[in-house]
Amino acid sequence: MISDEELQKAPAGVKNHVLDAKGKEVKGFKYKIQVSTLDCTGCELCAEVCPSKEKSLVMVPLGEELDKGEQENADYLFNEVTYKDDITGKKNVKNAQFAKPLFEFHAACPGCGETPYITLATRLFGDRMMIANATGCSSIYGGSAPTTPYRKNEKGEGPAWANSLFEDNAEFGMGMRVAVETIRHRIQNIMLDSMDEAPNALTALYKDWIENRDNGEATQEIRDRLVPLLEANQNVKGVKDLLSLKGYLVRRSQWIIGGDGWAYDIGYGGLDHVLASGEDVNVLVLDTEVYSNTGGQSSKSARAGSIAQFTASGKPTQKKDLGYIAMTYGNIYVAQINSNASQAQALKAMQEAEAYDGPSLIIAYSPCIAHGIKGGLSKSGNQGELATKCGYWPIYTYDPRLQYEGKNPIKITGKEPDWDLYESFLMNEVRYASLKKSNPEAAAKLYAKNKADSMRRWRQLKRMASMDYSDEVAE
Repeated sequence: MISDEELQKAPAGVKNHVLDAKGKEVKGFKYKIQVSTLDCTGCELCAEVCPSKEKSLVMVPLGEELDKGEQENADYLFNEVTYKDDITGKKNVKNAQFAKPLFEFHAACPGCGETPYITLATRLFGDRMMIANATGCSSIYGGSAPTTPYRKNEKGEGPAWANSLFEDNAEFGMGMRVAVETIRHRIQNIMLDSMDEAPNALTALYKDWIENRDNGEATQEIRDRLVPLLEANQNVKGVKDLLSLKGYLVRRSQWIIGGDGWAYDIGYGGLDHVLASGEDVNVLVLDTEVYSNTGGQSSKSARAGSIAQFTASGKPTQKKDLGYIAMTYGNIYVAQINSNASQAQALKAMQEAEAYDGPSLIIAYSPCIAHGIKGGLSKSGNQGELATKCGYWPIYTYDPRLQYEGKNPIKITGKEPDWDLYESFLMNEVRYASLKKSNPEAAAKLYAKNKADSMRRWRQLKRMASMDYSDEVAE
């Protein structure tokens, strides 16, 4: 989104190809979609999912774009045009896209289905995120030396990232949360102990901070006013201590990220412990239903009939229902999302999870190169949409707060599945279709089980979503 001043200084290639931005809050601005030619990985996904009738995005040879000066346009827009989320906010999908992604230029497979979720999280909370990242794909493309795709904004703020092992990443992230809050308790104690001796302006900000210490955006605003005042009053009791801890004034958004191999299998014991602890952490599971990074081994997230290492003749058992297990605790925010089926639901789930005062678990449908999608990952958008449409991957949220308002905590997004499309979905992926070629009889039985498992889970979800909570009493 471009202001008049920015447009006046822009190259001709930008000036001649802009549209009026649509929406009350962006009236007077111009809009342009721009691809950085030299950074394009050639995955074709953007061109495949482009919704415009005239196809604003099409694939052409690299040389053609360079000859037209498209990289010059990209360099100007990326380096000289500011992000406009301070004007638009981030409450819906369109407006959130005007926020700077603090995760970009990663080294994941072109078209990877995991990275859009991390990118979205950094758009929403990246300037105050702390990330504990389990070993796996997300740790490799997230922290390969000598570079990292995590970056800072113009204020020097960005995600703080660290990688731990498969088996202890959840505890690692919980430790981050406990350590940070211990320091923030110290900040509050210093404020309370010195409030009587501080100038009125400082006292007022101390009170504001204590009242709003668990509100991320509010603490950012208070920090920006408080730190200059602290620097101007360093002889006041407690001020030097507070300045030494100023990096903890803003409430951190604690995220624990990993794949299904970690969350369903090797790290499940720790994950269950952390979710049951009640700590305010956000868990993002990038569910590919297979150990992607280590060569494609079957995980407990894999479904009946899928072929991978250790299940070469087709996995005989059903997928572990991580979301249902978490819901049985009653105090965990749970969401199953699929950005290819509903971007709005995915965005809202992330915002609700982060705002929830307690543990949250987001399970994200993540198309992977190991699935062997027909046409490659460029077709993963259509395949992902079909996953929810056919009932393979229903999307829902479970918000415990709603039951104390007399409302059912489960909200299902989307229509009743079209089960007739189920086998078509399976046959679009090599991990399923190859079994039909090697052992048709076994394939028929396992495909039927796969579908029956999904239908049972859908019926169970619907029953839970129809329960009456009108007699619940607020705690």
